[in-house]
Amino acid sequence: MPHIVVADPIHADGIRRLLDAPSVTLDHPGAPGGLDLAAALRTAEGLIVRGTVVGQALLDMAPRLRVVCRHGVGYDLVDVPALTRRGVALMITPEANAASVAEHALMLMLAVARQVLPVDAGVRRGLWRVQRQSATFELGGRRVLVIGFGRIGTRVARLCAAFGMRVMVHDPFIPAGTIRGLGYEVVKERDAGLAAADIVTLHLPASDATRGMVDTAFLAAMKPGAVLVNTARGTLVDEAALEAALRDGHLAGAGLDVLRVEPMADPVPLLALENVVVTPHVAASTAEGLQRMGWDAAGNVINFLAGDPDVDAVVNREVLTTV
Repeated sequence: MPHIVVADPIHADGIRRLLDAPSVTLDHPGAPGGLDLAAALRTAEGLIVRGTVVGQALLDMAPRLRVVCRHGVGYDLVDVPALTRRGVALMITPEANAASVAEHALMLMLAVARQVLPVDAGVRRGLWRVQRQSATFELGGRRVLVIGFGRIGTRVARLCAAFGMRVMVHDPFIPAGTIRGLGYEVVKERDAGLAAADIVTLHLPASDATRGMVDTAFLAAMKPGAVLVNTARGTLVDEAALEAALRDGHLAGAGLDVLRVEPMADPVPLLALENVVVTPHVAASTAEGLQRMGWDAAGNVINFLAGDPDVDAVVNREVLTTV
């Protein structure tokens, strides 16, 4: 009977789904006596992780491992080539958190546009007429550039359109006809879109190609007075370059759910700026998002071990020919 290990706490519904599965056994942090991860991995065929690093050291402790499922969509902490060499599949929960992250991106746009943090701070100081109220702006009628048109980017585009925004999309991997068919403007040359957009929102995975892409040149290409929103990965942004663009007034503000180093060990200089809103990588962590991620992660591993994997949730699909 396949053994599944849950390395980090997940929603109770996910644990219940695993416990109710008739064909597997389970170790998890909430079990009586807790979890001895090293011992549990010796017999693990399936593994669910949130913040646990999955690299060669962990693989060496798990000789029977067949599938790892990341609770979420990002897998920065997973050594995918190492898993692939071992023939271990990496799965994610691709649909589970998309709605939550998309709403969070809109929240950050609104928070920056309406200067929610400085206005709230002023009221708490006893000020009713807070300075710079006239500098706030509506989203309706503004142009937004959505960079990355996947599961989250498509939802962000739809929400922006509902607010009356003019939506532009840059994603060279999506057919232009698909984007136009949804009613959005296709941007083939990224810098042309940056120059026209009032708000730029990032929805790309972390990779060698995207690491540090929001650099001095990227920011200089943005429209003066524009806003940057990042609910994707902190490694996409050169934080020093962003701070400089905000301090010199080239950008009006930024809304960030992610930072380059997480968890934040020391306060980053960006936190000193009133026109920056920062949340601690919680865009996906609504009650609904956590429930869906836990449930889907459990189902992914159960079904994979039963010989019925959801191919759309597998990152390194090349291993499917060998398992």
